[in-house]
Amino acid sequence: MARALRDQTAIIWLLAAIVIAIWQRWVPDSAWLMVHLVLLGALSHSVMVWSEHFSKTLLRTPIRHSATGRYGMLALGSLTVFISMPANFWAGVVAGATLIAGAVTWHVIAILQILRRALPTRFRKVTHYYIASGVFLPIGASFGAALAYGLSDTWHARSLATHIILNVFGWIGLTVIGTLVTFWPTLLRTRMDDRAGKLAEQALPIFIAGIAVGVTGALVGGRWVVLGGLLIYIVGLIWVGRSMILPLKKRGITEFAPASVGAALLWALAGLGFMAVRLAMSWEAFTDTIFTTAGIFALGFGVQILLGALTHLFPMAIGGGPAGSRAALTELTRLSTWRLTVTNLGLILLLLPLPKWMWTAVAVVTITAVALFLPLLFRGLFAALRVKRAQNEGASADSTQNGGGTAASAQNTAAGKADTTAAEAGKAKPAASARVMGARATKPGGMPQRTLVKPGQFVSAVLTLTVALTVGVALQPAALGLTPNHMFTATGNEPTAIAATGETTEVTVTAADMRFTPSSIDVPAGNRLVITVINEDEVSSHDLVVGDKRTKRLLPGESEVLDAGVITATTEGWCSIAGHRQMGMVIQINAIGGANAPAMAAPEGESGHALENEGHNHASAHIMPDMDQQLRQVIDPKLPEKTDATVHKLNLDVTELPLEVAPGIWQQRWTFNGKSVAPTLRGRVGDTFEVTLTNNGTMGHSLDFHAGALAPDEPMRTIPPGESLVYTFTAERAGIWLYHCATHPMASHIAAGMHGAVIIEPDHLEPVENEFAFVQSEIYLGDQYDSPETAQEVNADKVLSESPDLMAFNGIADQYVQNPIEVPVGERVRIWLMDAGPTRAFPFHIVGAQFHTTWTEGAYTLKEGEDAFGYTQGGSQVLPLLAAQGGFVELEFPEPGHYTAVNHAMIDGEKGARAIFKAVEK
Repeated sequence: MARALRDQTAIIWLLAAIVIAIWQRWVPDSAWLMVHLVLLGALSHSVMVWSEHFSKTLLRTPIRHSATGRYGMLALGSLTVFISMPANFWAGVVAGATLIAGAVTWHVIAILQILRRALPTRFRKVTHYYIASGVFLPIGASFGAALAYGLSDTWHARSLATHIILNVFGWIGLTVIGTLVTFWPTLLRTRMDDRAGKLAEQALPIFIAGIAVGVTGALVGGRWVVLGGLLIYIVGLIWVGRSMILPLKKRGITEFAPASVGAALLWALAGLGFMAVRLAMSWEAFTDTIFTTAGIFALGFGVQILLGALTHLFPMAIGGGPAGSRAALTELTRLSTWRLTVTNLGLILLLLPLPKWMWTAVAVVTITAVALFLPLLFRGLFAALRVKRAQNEGASADSTQNGGGTAASAQNTAAGKADTTAAEAGKAKPAASARVMGARATKPGGMPQRTLVKPGQFVSAVLTLTVALTVGVALQPAALGLTPNHMFTATGNEPTAIAATGETTEVTVTAADMRFTPSSIDVPAGNRLVITVINEDEVSSHDLVVGDKRTKRLLPGESEVLDAGVITATTEGWCSIAGHRQMGMVIQINAIGGANAPAMAAPEGESGHALENEGHNHASAHIMPDMDQQLRQVIDPKLPEKTDATVHKLNLDVTELPLEVAPGIWQQRWTFNGKSVAPTLRGRVGDTFEVTLTNNGTMGHSLDFHAGALAPDEPMRTIPPGESLVYTFTAERAGIWLYHCATHPMASHIAAGMHGAVIIEPDHLEPVENEFAFVQSEIYLGDQYDSPETAQEVNADKVLSESPDLMAFNGIADQYVQNPIEVPVGERVRIWLMDAGPTRAFPFHIVGAQFHTTWTEGAYTLKEGEDAFGYTQGGSQVLPLLAAQGGFVELEFPEPGHYTAVNHAMIDGEKGARAIFKAVEK
């Protein structure tokens, strides 16, 4: 029982993860469950087993106590968490986390007892890695329980980062690093670097410091402090990683086990880097991609470290002597090149924005490559048992043949067998350190010589993934802009039409929290479907579209009956409000006994057919404004005049109306005060702004002023149509600050026109003769844009794929090309700049001019040609801004002419982010 619990638990958790991966569509919280079955289940169990085993081995101290209780407590705690979390049973999560923390604490005590009894050895301090890792896990488990309870967005992000740092980098990371100090040369079958123990001893305080700094930063909300902690952790990796280089140079990676472990380490670095990049962007960016981060750590790192370690350790543990080990290893390393290639190339593909069915096909192949380890494990077990059985039968035959001999002859026989075993071991050693995994040539020890890289398997792996991608395209050709070839749709092969049954299926569907409930409806094929749609959302409007039928846009609390007609094939319905479908407002309508419906064109008013939030390519064709058609409205770029007022009161009325976004091009815009860009506000440090937001639109909207520092809970809340709120803040710091609608999907609301700028002037800002403001934004058009009557709302699919049709200054592309801005030659010009995004950068440049003053994000980078170090002849050609950043430039135009101001990311400038300054003599 004890041995089974030790040896089989990790395999059971890994098998469970594979099963969940196959059936994830029907399992609640499947993504969370898969990640934790690998990291909390299989890998944490293995961490406990490895750390105790290697402590005993390194310290040469026998373990006099059984670890069965600890293994059982960890397994029970993990199982409790796995059951309770999808069931939303928080008490069960707490109980499971408590059991896990108790098991690991017990484990640390056991390691300390081993350490106390041990004599001084070279690697004594390596076991300190195991003690430190065990200290971190109980703390990390408590944060996991807090996350399960449910926290505010702010504390959710902070606790999530803390949970990962403690559990992945602390508990798992430190154990793996400490183990690899001695295990890595063993995998390569060569001597370790003589510096390994010393480097590991020196690196441990660095790792602990990195984890401590990272956790502190996460808890206080300091993203850059967290990044500092991750950087310290990387320094530790570099320091101890030097001991892995010499063994690698001596032997190279020639077997599956070190190749899998090496790939796992690379993926760990990739996961750490990805996490750092997302944290550098924002807390929201980090949380939005948490399952990508977790997937890298679970599949790329966790699974491959397990498979590599088990491939090496299992043949030695199974018994049967060198021959049994060779037999087991032969089975475990079958298709090595194919499995390694498919697993790692497949994971790379899964991280790309593939269409749904391409992603699914690649996922199936990748999971298959991982899952093959399990049948190979059983084949290895049976192969070793056959060898062991043959050895036992041979020993029995020898005993019978020599049964009448003397004791001396028996001793000689035993000695002879011992010599034979030693000879086999001597032969096995060079064979084991030979280039394994592959060819059937035989070395002079009798063991098959293999090679890691088998070209045939590599080509087969690439072809397998190619076929998977092809199958995905075949299942979803529209994702790549392909259409079926009607030459192959003969009428004789079409499905039989389903007759109307005369029956009616009536269903009530509620809309709330970006979900329809129920999310799936079963309808007997041929029945008429009548849906009563109730909007139970407190702030947001929703509708329902099924085929060519749709409800009106329902305000909170409203309802409507939708007659979807006779259902003959499986189809889907969705909310057509921009971005809602992409956030999950889709309802599956299953025609029981019918067929799958062909891909439907989106109804009028909605562009694109989005299935999920990821994996879609909605590249925009280049749309050319009609420059001969005069704009009906031009936004004045001149900055409002300063006033002496210290309290600024403003009404922002939300309206949704068609507006011209380029000459001859229209879009249904969501606006503050009825224009394509919100008004630019102006004040000084210490001024108070009192803004009244009134929602006259058809959906929920909100406000977020970056110029004010205050808790967002109340002033930034989403309000439903017909309601108002007052947003008051005091400007405490200088800058040009973005304000925008903060209702999700935020990117769509910003792109639809709900953005503006607040200029808070720095002290002692010198007056200039000419002052302008440009707010850059992205425009994502629907399929119809030729007139106000046909104008459609923002295309949320294009927003997700960052494929703008137009780029604009002050909400209208090319408006200042058609209507140049006139300025006198030689007069000082200040241009305030804001990148409203929601995504693209804004490198501002004026052709034929140079900036002598540049100011960005509250500070001068150049002032009248002088930089921060006193150099006085400097100049600037561009002011680079990321989304939500702002600043200003100053210059004089040297002579009459036409100077083009442009986003110098030229693909965006050519889409309309440009203006012409016409310099004239006074």
